[in-house]
Amino acid sequence: MSAIDALTDPEAPRLEHVTTVIVQVGAPQEVGDTPQGRRRVIPISGGTAQGPRLTGKVLPGGADFQVIRSATYTDIHARYVIETPEGDRVYVENTGIRTGHADDIARLVRGEPVDPARIYFRSYPRFETAAPALGWMNESLFIGTGARYPDRVELRFYRIC
Repeated sequence: MSAIDALTDPEAPRLEHVTTVIVQVGAPQEVGDTPQGRRRVIPISGGTAQGPRLTGKVLPGGADFQVIRSATYTDIHARYVIETPEGDRVYVENTGIRTGHADDIARLVRGEPVDPARIYFRSYPRFETAAPALGWMNESLFIGTGARYPDRVELRFYRIC
């Protein structure tokens, strides 16, 4: 087999579970209908991260900046910090989409519960840290799945291997 043949058959990526983050959220701050869509900011008041590669607490002060583009589609863009038990901090910037039936999305926007299986919620988080032990997070790509509840968002983050 030549070097060219080896390049034409790359191995499919695998996923490694890194952490499950439960983010506590406050009442949305409605900006209103802008030219880009219905803009709202959801404050992040805290939370937890628990997983095989990252454990800690979500620090208060972050937010999820949303644009509701249609009755079925929402852009999400959250920014917050996770602090590990050792005191290391990880900046999280999580961008994604949430889609579903118009009635289900309307219920979520009103803060009502919706079965997460009825909503497509996917994201691509980016992590930044100064901690040498977590430096691998600066050099990897990740994907996430999410579920929105009235008082929290549950996210599962996976490293693409």
